[in-house]
Amino acid sequence: MRPSGRKLDEMRKISIEPNVSKHAEGSCLIRMGDTRVLCTATIEDRPPPFLKGTGLGWVTAEYGMLPRATNTRNRREAAAGKQSGRTQEIQRLIGRALRAGIDRVALGERQIVVDCDVLQADGGTRCASITGGWVALRLAVNKLMKAGICASDPIVDNVAAISCGIYAGQPVLDLDYAEDSEAGVDGNFVMTGRGRLIEVQMSAEGATFDRTQMSELLDLAQKGVASLVTAQNVAL
Repeated sequence: MRPSGRKLDEMRKISIEPNVSKHAEGSCLIRMGDTRVLCTATIEDRPPPFLKGTGLGWVTAEYGMLPRATNTRNRREAAAGKQSGRTQEIQRLIGRALRAGIDRVALGERQIVVDCDVLQADGGTRCASITGGWVALRLAVNKLMKAGICASDPIVDNVAAISCGIYAGQPVLDLDYAEDSEAGVDGNFVMTGRGRLIEVQMSAEGATFDRTQMSELLDLAQKGVASLVTAQNVAL
């Protein structure tokens, strides 16, 4: 029995509310169970210096957690004067994931920055950030299209992510914190709307796993991502 009472292949309740920021070119608030992330997308009319003159655009991301996103207060990283290794790893993952769904030639020489701020954490914050970040990115690109700045749509496919793991010896979909902290195997799966893999992060957290178990987790992830893609499209 999962702590939440969910079935092995049952996800938490998903909610994506678009256009929650009047200033950002694209924004949404994504809720996955008790995890809540505010995602905003900002269009910058110049690419990063290393892409100047190449005709290519860029999508990057920044990630952070509010001090009371968790059950105890975390010190603001700005107050510490540096980002943690975890924060840097997660925002690089988000950027890689979102770039996989973009035609950088069609985007042109500009940059879109996706900010993901965790308001409340209960497991799966990086997956929620990728899923919500794509919605914010889609809304920002829509404005470029409407203004006639991009001749063709730079978005080539949806991008979403879900966690899966082995909890109490069973493969489960969409881990919350209670499961994530006790899981024998933990994995994050990033996929396109067509089911193509972008990135897989899997690690043994006290128990090893075999190829059969990995395939079971992948099957769960495909089911979960399909549900997330549906939620993205409904929100838009």
